[in-house]
Amino acid sequence: MDMTTQIDISERRGQSYQLIDELMTLRTEMLAQYSMLGSARPFEKDDETITAIQDFCQALVDYTADAHFSLYRFISEGKERRAQVLDVANRVYPKISETTGIIIAFNDKYDNQKHCEESLGMLEKDLSYIGEVLADRIENEDNLIRVLRSERK
Repeated sequence: MDMTTQIDISERRGQSYQLIDELMTLRTEMLAQYSMLGSARPFEKDDETITAIQDFCQALVDYTADAHFSLYRFISEGKERRAQVLDVANRVYPKISETTGIIIAFNDKYDNQKHCEESLGMLEKDLSYIGEVLADRIENEDNLIRVLRSERK
């Protein structure tokens, strides 16, 4: 392997690590918002609850969008060439993509004050479900992250 190739690989690897770090930061923020919202039970039609719901929705959308528009794009644009990474990405991406639709539906249901007030009676059930969806998504993302962080074989 010549020096130029080695530098190119190092740059791509550094870029993937940066994208992973950004995703992990957004994930942590989203999970903190989820926890804060969950601890606000019982859910009342008040400004504090509505704000907590909307803050969670914003963090959820930011996290979801970042994954799609940075890490997954990095892989799909051919910047990641390791066969092991591509195999895992091809296996988990459809599962992750499926969760994106569920996340968008949750956001659409609670994205403004009127929607929050209309759907508040279902929030506990919806939060439980979105928590399960997020657990599945995170497990699949972690499988991808693990292989992205591994050394080339």
